[in-house]
Amino acid sequence: MSLLPVLSYPTVTELNSFARALAARRPGLCAVRQVGLSRAGRPLYLLSVGHARRAVLVVAGAHANEPTGGSTLLALADRVLQDRVLRSGTSWHFLLCADPDGASLHVTPAPRSLLEYHLGFFRPAGPEQPEWSPAVLPPDRLPPETRALTRVIDELRPYLQVTLHGTDLGGSWVQLTKDIPGLAEPFGKSAAQLRIPVETGASDAAGWPSSGPGVHVMPDAAAGVAYPSMPDDARHSTWYHAHRYGGLTAVVEVPMWASDLVDDPAPHPAPAAEIRRLAGRLLRDTGQVQRVLAEALPRLEGVDGPLLRAAKWALELVPGLAADWTHTPPADTTMAYVGSVDAFARRLPLRAAAMLRRVLQESDDHAAPRLEQLVETWSDAFAERFHARWVPLEDQVEHQSRTVVAAALHAREGSA
Repeated sequence: MSLLPVLSYPTVTELNSFARALAARRPGLCAVRQVGLSRAGRPLYLLSVGHARRAVLVVAGAHANEPTGGSTLLALADRVLQDRVLRSGTSWHFLLCADPDGASLHVTPAPRSLLEYHLGFFRPAGPEQPEWSPAVLPPDRLPPETRALTRVIDELRPYLQVTLHGTDLGGSWVQLTKDIPGLAEPFGKSAAQLRIPVETGASDAAGWPSSGPGVHVMPDAAAGVAYPSMPDDARHSTWYHAHRYGGLTAVVEVPMWASDLVDDPAPHPAPAAEIRRLAGRLLRDTGQVQRVLAEALPRLEGVDGPLLRAAKWALELVPGLAADWTHTPPADTTMAYVGSVDAFARRLPLRAAAMLRRVLQESDDHAAPRLEQLVETWSDAFAERFHARWVPLEDQVEHQSRTVVAAALHAREGSA
């Protein structure tokens, strides 16, 4: 019997039920315990398999809008339980959902289209994201989810932390806080077998060294950042917390919808002009959402929920990011990188419009239909421009699981 939902991503309740059932079935090997509470009082649970001191920590649900990680976590936990080699001298620990509050607000467990995905979209503002908050907040203001995660890292001292992420439309890539020699080959082989494009020019990793196609190694603290305006420097995130114990973090990204446009290594013939055009479109699209927000704000007096905060935060990022893009593009700019920038330029205003639409809809505000039209138009244009094709859920999970296992085995060799 499959552990994975056939047509949908698991809810937090389903994840918690699975973990408890697994621990009840193998009580000598598995255990579930609460490691913290969210801001809204929801419990954060850790599933542990094995008792060895050397540890792998797998984190799911850090971003509410990236649901594949929950499905992958279920598959990985079952695989580790069945595979003695993976448990040999190593314990595995699974943080079932790093942000259960966020998960309760992203309400598309079985999206059939990019439009349906965005109609229920939620992604918190940066300071409210468990992994990113240390990059934008002082230590005494960190949310409880972040403090719970860092306590788990302090306790386990994992040689490898893996955080399961995803993208709505694009390809797969890996971000490493230190290189894992040998990972690029099994990662690329898995992606090819499952027809998942490798995002060789991910804008998230602009300017980073690469140890193989789609495997990006974060630069050290002395290196500059590609987008100075962005407040969330990954080197100050929880990804680096494992370094104090000699460990590292691998961030494994997998797409819900695939596009081969992000897997083209050919040089772009005119990158500066194209990126200027994309920055201009980003500003124009964002302006449409900002005008609706400015008009509606007087009618939203007293409204200050996570959806509104997240929409405002996304809009505030745009002017600086557009300016960053119009500076000199990275050397040897590829078609893949420009494609990734194009996708990013579509996501920000689309996400802001989607979340603001929900705020206005909940307030029965007459401007909500204007945003719904933007969300529909932009979602369809995004899918059409990138020739989006759905990646079967089982393939999303299989590729992410294979990459996690390969990272754990190769990093274990390096830590022995």
